[in-house]
Amino acid sequence: MAELHQQYQQSHPFQAQQGMMQQQPKSYQVAKAATAVTAGGSLLVLSGLVLAGTVICLTVATPLLVIFSPVLVPAVITVALIMTGFLASGGFGVAAISVLSWIYKYVTGSHPPGADKLDSARHKLAGKARDMKDRAEQFGQQHMGTERGQHGQHQTS
Repeated sequence: MAELHQQYQQSHPFQAQQGMMQQQPKSYQVAKAATAVTAGGSLLVLSGLVLAGTVICLTVATPLLVIFSPVLVPAVITVALIMTGFLASGGFGVAAISVLSWIYKYVTGSHPPGADKLDSARHKLAGKARDMKDRAEQFGQQHMGTERGQHGQHQTS
């Protein structure tokens, strides 16, 4: 019977969780609810204050933005382009250092992550190249053999 109850709890975790909640004392449930209401209410009040502050700041700043827009728009575009350039440059630098570090580890034999996949791919590629070389040689031998046979027939007639 205990095994069936355990299997039921595993197959229906939400209902099992409700059963556990019913086993908790009422004071514990009230404390959890009060904490949730307090935290949720505080965050709701805070979001309302931030929204009101944003609307007030936007109302005050709009005339200034309109007056200074001939200067601000090109300045913002310039700053955005400069920041994008620096971030891209830094990202490419970090990527290059990471790649060079990985290659150094691979060459020195310390087996960096992914080296086994690279070795496997290299072996597969070398095997395919050998197969293609063999097929080309076979095709060349067959093709040369048929040409010799045709030339021989033309020369005898």
